[in-house]
Formats: sequence, structure tokens, C-alpha cells
Amino acid sequence: MSTAESARRDWLNRVYRPSGEVAGAPVPALPAPGGLRAWSGRGHATLTWDPVPGAIGYLVERAAAQAGPYQGIGQPDVDVPAVPGTRYVDTGDPAAWYRVAAITTMDSAGPFCEPVPVTPGDTSGQVTVEVRADRVSGAAGRPWAYMIGSEHLSHLLSTDTVGGRPIGEELLTALRLVREELGVRTVRAHAILGDDLGVYREVDGEPVHDFRKVEEVYDRIMSIGLRPIVELSFMPRDLAADPARTVFGYQAIISPPRDYDRWGDLVRALTQHLADRYGLQELIDNWAFEVWNEPNLEVFWSGTPEEFFRLYDVTAAAVKDVHPGLRVGGPSSAANGWVQELLDHVDKSGAPLDFLSTHTYGNAPLDWRPALARHDRTGTPIWWTEWGPTPTHFHGIGDGPFGATFLLHGMRSAAGRLDALSHWVASDHFEELGRPPALFHGGFGLLTVGNLRKPRYFALSLANRLGPHELHHTLTGDLAALEIWPTRHPDGTLSLLIWNTTLNQSQAGGVPTLTRDITLTLTGLTPPYTLTHHRIDHTHSNIQSTWAADTPWPDGDQWAELHAANTLDLYTPPQTIEGETVTLTFPLPMPGVSYIELTPR
Repeated sequence: MSTAESARRDWLNRVYRPSGEVAGAPVPALPAPGGLRAWSGRGHATLTWDPVPGAIGYLVERAAAQAGPYQGIGQPDVDVPAVPGTRYVDTGDPAAWYRVAAITTMDSAGPFCEPVPVTPGDTSGQVTVEVRADRVSGAAGRPWAYMIGSEHLSHLLSTDTVGGRPIGEELLTALRLVREELGVRTVRAHAILGDDLGVYREVDGEPVHDFRKVEEVYDRIMSIGLRPIVELSFMPRDLAADPARTVFGYQAIISPPRDYDRWGDLVRALTQHLADRYGLQELIDNWAFEVWNEPNLEVFWSGTPEEFFRLYDVTAAAVKDVHPGLRVGGPSSAANGWVQELLDHVDKSGAPLDFLSTHTYGNAPLDWRPALARHDRTGTPIWWTEWGPTPTHFHGIGDGPFGATFLLHGMRSAAGRLDALSHWVASDHFEELGRPPALFHGGFGLLTVGNLRKPRYFALSLANRLGPHELHHTLTGDLAALEIWPTRHPDGTLSLLIWNTTLNQSQAGGVPTLTRDITLTLTGLTPPYTLTHHRIDHTHSNIQSTWAADTPWPDGDQWAELHAANTLDLYTPPQTIEGETVTLTFPLPMPGVSYIELTPR
């Protein structure tokens, strides 16, 4: 069995096992949500309900009959089925009855409300959108712009090839592209303390620190204008209590330290070295330190919860020893786990928590602001340091336009309430469970091997073209899961994103009944403008649809052809707008994205 096959089997055996249970402090009991309504549309049912103060999200259950049995809306590849808002669209085979409950933590849900039946609604497939170009409703957030994820950064030093492409060189180019074209400012990755970078060894029983290869990695990151979010993981072999406990094909050690003092010394020495090399004020202003990765899963932490919380305290103290202005946080957990538990712990231990970080996949992030408020930590930054369509390697669901609409749904949900929603990851140059076996293999990256832009990448590049001011708008009709993000720039340019999505992954390939006919009217214009309309769907801006070869990798000529075809496609030719009002009509498939821009002439 190859190393990759062994790592994959080990991953599948352990990925969903918790590393231990934590007895949390009591949390407030929440009432059942009120005002639940459910109505049908073409190919879907829509639910809305009243918000419950103190809730971080809501559970939705469905049944064929009022008496049940009721089942949740979860899917196998969605690690947190709860939704953050007070609206949910159920596509596929909508049920006849629904009920909703509020949650305060991942382990604490209130009672379900009385179930309600689905009532008949608009099934026309028609949607009317009205946008007031002269009326700003608020700021348009940019939650993608703070952080991106990447493979362990020692991969930047690789001189190997995959599919005939140079790994280290292309990974660096991918990170430069997300910096330049998506506006991303920082990068987070695993294993900066891994043995492949040689940071720690013991000679005659005494610790020896060596950060030369860390410098090599971070110098490359700094050279392209990014800054690191330093995930302090995994454990150096000579410091591990159990060096046989590993994860991934590159055998990262997931053990607690056998000596917490020496671990603290290592973290302190690394932090001081970085401050000396790059400047203390640079680190205070632009860097941050995250403690470990997903310690609530057995596959990433072989110790107990108590050992992790001790690791957190020792690590945070070591970073702050270099300077109290340096930022440190966590728990960097899987599926929203141990967030409440870390808040309870630092309340008792007094350890600093400069940001709260967690992960989720397959759904929009929950809202941890009520939990922070309960702990008198209102305003603490909330970072989702991993997020994306799927947590499953080689899944495939994110390579096409479904990934584009999923990303826009999540970013829209997060705007204004999260400080960072970090897509996992920038590039398909990635080797946790083996290197890419083919060009389109279901990789996590926004960019393929070869740095072809996937629809997800184009979606974020369009989001990055939105203006800072959100415009007043209304949507009426048979909406399904249609969403809009209309904005204005200071120079008068109008930028609007409209997308048609679903959270039902079984429909990622598209469903004709969910296509919507859009009538979009913009008023309050100050003409003239040039109007452009770009599209992402199965036949537009979708490089996967152009690769029909029966070989895993393109040859030289095919690479050139793919790069030539890797364009953000216009849906209609540019046109001149002369009046104060303009109306556009167009169909929008699911999944599909339209980007409409009006530029003053």
C-alpha cells in the first residue's frame, strides 16, 4: 500500500471521531422560534421565521406528515447542518411539514416550534429585481479578502512536478494571483513546525532551534505581498509525547508535547525570530498566531481536551511574552466544535483570546456573536480559517459552477458579521492524502494545477469588483434561492452580482425547474453608461466543460488551449445606457451567476 493510500485509509477511519468530550458551562435556554411560514415554489419550498435573541443558528427538520417522523436537512458531506439566518430554501423533493429550533452552542438546542404545513405559493419561475442606484443601504463587506488557505507552506520549496507542472513555482504563483486579483491579504497553512522544515531537534538531550527553512518559506510569502497567519502546528518529532501518532501523507505528528515548557520555549523562540527578521511592528500590524488545527478531532489531536487547553494557554503566553500586542487565538476547530468550550476555559485561565477561529464546510458559517456577548467579548474578531463547499478530498463538487454559487452564498451571509471567511484553499497543488491524480480531480483549490481559474475563482474575482456601498433593492416573485449583491463605487460605477444556487449537493449538476427568468430594473441612474454582463454557468466561464480528454493531464499544446479558453465570459455584448432607468430580462440557471456592471462613460 502506498503512503497516500495508507494516509487516506487512516483519514477515513478517524476523521469523524472526536478527540474527547468537554463538560461546558450552562448556557441560556432559548425559546422555540416564532412566526414560521413555509410555502411552495417551482422546485422548492421556502421557510422563514422570526429571529431568536442569543441564537447562533437554527436547526430545520422536515416530514411528510404532521405527526412525523421528522428528519434534519443535513447531508453526508455537510459537517454543520444548522443555518445561520432565518430563511431556508429546501430544493429537490420538498416536504409537506417543517419545524425549526434555535441553538446556542453546537451541543445546546432549544425546543422545536410547532410544525407548519407548506402552503401553495408562486410557481411561475419569474423573479422581479429592483435596484435603486441612487440609494445606499449600507456598507458591502468583503469577508474573503482577509485570508486564504494553502497547503503546508513547505510545499513552496518543492522542486517536484505534478502533471508535468512545477509544484513550488506554481503554488507561489497561485498565491500571488489571489493577492493581486482577489484582494487577499494573509495566508494560513498547516505544519510550519513540521520536521520537513527542521525547526526543532534535541542534541544530547538539549533543544536546538533552527528557523532557516521557515525564513525561506516566509520570505517567499512576503515577496508576493501576503502575510502569514501562523498556525502553530504540528509537533516536532523530538518534542512529541507519541511521535507515532500522525496524519496525512506527509506524516504530520498530532501528539501533545512531552514537555510543555520546551514547547513554550519553541513557540517563544520562533515568534522572537520572526519579530527580529521581519520587524516587531510588522508582526503586530499584519500577522497573527493560531493555536493548532482542529484539536476536537482525533485525527488531528491524539491528546485529551484538557491537554489541548493547556497547550493553548502555554502557546498564547509564549507569543505574548515576545510582545503583548501580538495576536493569538483559536480553537481552530472542526465543525464549530470547542468554541463555547474555549470561551469557558479562557474565562477561567485568563489566557488571551484575540480572535475566535473555527471551520465548517458545505454550509454558510454560523453566527458566534451571541456567544461572545455572553462572555463579555463583544467585538472579538471571528475568523473562519477554513471554509468551502466540501471537507472531502477528491469530492469533485467544487470544480464546476456549483462551487461559484456556493461561495457567493456564504460570502453574502458572512458580510458584515464575520471578519474573515477563508476559502480552503488557493491551489490544487495539495498533498494531504496524495498529490492530484488528474487535472479535474475534485481538488480544494480555487485554481487547478497549471493555475487555470475554476468557476469558484471567477466568482470571487467578481465579488472583488463590487463597490464598497450596498444599494437598496427588492426581490419579488418565485425566488427559490436566488440572491443579489448590488453595489456602487465612489466613481459612480454600479456592480451587481445575482446568483441562483442551492445547498442540495445532489443538484449540483443543475436542475431545469430551478432556472429563473429575471426582470432586473435599475432606477436613479445618471447616464450615460457602458453596461457589461458576465456569466458563470455550465457553458460560461467553466474551464472544466472544455476538458473532455480521456487522459488525466493535458500535453503542452492542450495546456495552451486550456489557458486560451480560461476566460470570464460575457453573456451579452456591451451596450450603452442613455436613460435614468434600464430594464434587463434574462434567464438564470441553477447553478448560475450573472455579474452586471455599469461604468460611467
